[in-house]
Amino acid sequence: MKTGETTDRVFGGRVAVVQRRSGFRFTLDSLLLARFPELRGRGRIVDLGTGNGVVALSLAVLNREVEVVGVELQEAMVERAERGSVLNGVEERVRMIRGDVRAVEEYFPPRSFGVAVCNPPYRPPRSGRVNPDHERLLARHEVEGGLADFVRAGAYLLRHRGGMCLVYPSERAVELFAVLRQHRLEPRRVRFVHSFAETPATLVLAEGVKGARTSLTVLPPLVIYRREDEYTDEMGGLLGG
Repeated sequence: MKTGETTDRVFGGRVAVVQRRSGFRFTLDSLLLARFPELRGRGRIVDLGTGNGVVALSLAVLNREVEVVGVELQEAMVERAERGSVLNGVEERVRMIRGDVRAVEEYFPPRSFGVAVCNPPYRPPRSGRVNPDHERLLARHEVEGGLADFVRAGAYLLRHRGGMCLVYPSERAVELFAVLRQHRLEPRRVRFVHSFAETPATLVLAEGVKGARTSLTVLPPLVIYRREDEYTDEMGGLLGG
């Protein structure tokens, strides 16, 4: 581990992630995304905008039959994700590529994957406080690709009936569904995430399936906390891996 980095463990200590102490750090939404895909019979996964690799590494550790490719624009993050794959002992099944999701045609032929996952930047370029840290800026703001760019990349990379899973702010759920359909990824599974049972949703987990017919399943809501700093039983189970 380099100076200024930490190694953090998730899913009951089974997955180790190397990240900057003061740079962009993963949050709970990435862990929820890692548990959302249904992977039966679809063993090759692409993680678009993999960052430090938390989703890609978690998928590989928790699902021993899959192969995962992470695509990330920032070289330092790619290097940390590569070290993370070695640290987790999954380097033979995880590959990291430094690349731009807006140019995935340069790295892969079409229909190369059965599953795509993505935790895209949530904020428009000039919305809210713009973080002076470049790593955080690119991860959180749509300055090097927005939702439509990530969805277009997923649609190109997925084979017929492949699924793209995303986590996104619930307040932008309508936009998410519209962009998925625009790229012929039919929304098939949706789950809203609530901090507490009595509060509005803050996130939405969604899967769009390439070439599928309209048939949406809205899953039961996922509630994170029973009370302050105490996870619900379901969340405890999810995070335990």
